Amino acid sequence: MKLMMFKKGAGEALGVVEGDSVIEVGSAGANLYDVIVGGASALAAVKAAAAKGTKQPLASVKPALPIARPGKFLCIGLNYAAHAAEGGHATPTYPALFPRFHSSLVAAGEPVIRPKESIQLDYECELTIVIGKGGRHIPESKALDHVFGYTLFNDVSVRDFQRKGAQWTPGKNFDGTGPLGPVVVTADELPPGASGLRICTRVNGETMQDSNTSDMIFSTAKIVAIISEFMTLEPGDLIATGTPSGVAHARKPPAWMKAGDKVEVEVEKIGILANPIVDAA
Repeated sequence: MKLMMFKKGAGEALGVVEGDSVIEVGSAGANLYDVIVGGASALAAVKAAAAKGTKQPLASVKPALPIARPGKFLCIGLNYAAHAAEGGHATPTYPALFPRFHSSLVAAGEPVIRPKESIQLDYECELTIVIGKGGRHIPESKALDHVFGYTLFNDVSVRDFQRKGAQWTPGKNFDGTGPLGPVVVTADELPPGASGLRICTRVNGETMQDSNTSDMIFSTAKIVAIISEFMTLEPGDLIATGTPSGVAHARKPPAWMKAGDKVEVEVEKIGILANPIVDAA
């Protein structure tokens, strides 16, 4: 099932996406987070409501963040060998981890803000795990049982701020630099671990990154297992799984994004996350 949150009046509504249409499911789920927490029974209720609902054009609704305030949003760095190499890093034996905070997130279609402090605005397409069942010390063999589904993330990075210290957090958390969504696809609709899917980035229609999720160094199951070694994962937590090669900073000259650009992140069988770039006011 493909689910999304969208704007409705002063609030938001939950919808089921079918092709070029979306069906509002109303009281079947107050929001996507509630469905995730509610588990199989909540998902079944959404499916039943969608079967009776009325379709409206997907293009007629404005996406909202699928999960506006995730309890935890962790990101994996250097999870594709070619991307590690283009940045001068060795292939990691343990994943690089850093947080994303909700104040940096923007919904699909909303502008990504190039800050006044830097012109080094870079794109990063990322498959993102949505945790469905929480847990600690989750074995890799059981890890996929804890995944509700997958969404898209563009880990837009302010590169000079990322490199100001050993920790990447500043360059990864400028306000308005984290496009997320627009849909969450349940795990049963995709290959195990969402492996074997094409992943790419386009800027103004030009393909800049083009890879496959099977090229990840640490698989979805491995990532969940590793993170749960040191923290309890909870329903609705998000984990971005890293980006492939082709980022702007590795190009000669660097292909920094600028105001007026349109950036699109796509993962096969999930969809497209598209956002314009604007300069900070």
